Amino acid sequence: MKKKIFITRKIFSNGIDLLKKQDDFEVEINQNDTVLSREELIRKAKGSEAIICLLTDKIDAQMMDEIGSNLKIVANYAVGFDNLDVEAANKRSIIVTNTPEVMTQAVAEHAIALILACARRIVEGDKFVRDKKYKQWEPELLLGPEIAGKTLGIVGIGRIGMALAEIAYHGFGLKVLYSDLNRNEEAERTLQAELVGLNHLLEESDFVSLHVPLCEQTHHLISTKEFDQMKDTAIIVNTARGAIIDEKALVNALKSKQIFAAGIDVFEDEPKLAEGLIDLDNIVLTPHIASATYEARRSMSNCVAQNVIEVLSGREAKTPVKI
Repeated sequence: MKKKIFITRKIFSNGIDLLKKQDDFEVEINQNDTVLSREELIRKAKGSEAIICLLTDKIDAQMMDEIGSNLKIVANYAVGFDNLDVEAANKRSIIVTNTPEVMTQAVAEHAIALILACARRIVEGDKFVRDKKYKQWEPELLLGPEIAGKTLGIVGIGRIGMALAEIAYHGFGLKVLYSDLNRNEEAERTLQAELVGLNHLLEESDFVSLHVPLCEQTHHLISTKEFDQMKDTAIIVNTARGAIIDEKALVNALKSKQIFAAGIDVFEDEPKLAEGLIDLDNIVLTPHIASATYEARRSMSNCVAQNVIEVLSGREAKTPVKI
């Protein structure tokens, strides 16, 4: 009997092709390309030995049980895994994998893009021209801060945070502060980065970029108190997970000009936005596309496929999630 692999949404074909080359695999894909309801996911995945899912798929202990005892691996097409109950999977000897490293550069580049877009008011400028308001050059039109020589605060300096620090330091001469549970000696040695507490980072940074996983400790890590600590000229960027920022507090901080601007790629209750967020001019909003490069998405597809192949062949996963 062939081993059933269920893929919850269409992904890049290179990974699917790898799976289909396996003679003992039966690959089923949700062709509608819409997020499946809980009930639909259970029904379609029932009996599967492997599930390839996206961050929009929430899979908990009860769902694992209903999908059945054949389930050996849940391969998440994302670097984050807050959509999965990893502890429940461990108890059931189900391997959970993610896609680290392959999307590092893409996300770091997007964080820089958001900083630049906010600082140079790119979106406002584009709208200004499209609305036919551009009549002549103005000496004080859409002013913003320069990037070079300022201070970047990185909250969480893992792979993505480190890649961002390298771009910032070498490309713009930014001073790098970082807040993390662990010291990053490489960042300190090669980028002159300085480990500081979160409060100090927020007080001193001109740009703040968030790169921590979402968990109980990081939920609403940035809220009213934290915005109060930031400079009124500061820009905050989030390409990690939406709920790391308290969106209501963000709306208030932007409305009251507590901070200069924000660049946000992820949201608390995607695709919904906090009331008032969309009406603000001093925020750049992107629809969770930080990893949306051809290179990253192909590599993610390859990564989830390779993890499934390894586990269903009785070998160790290439990128297991360990908690």
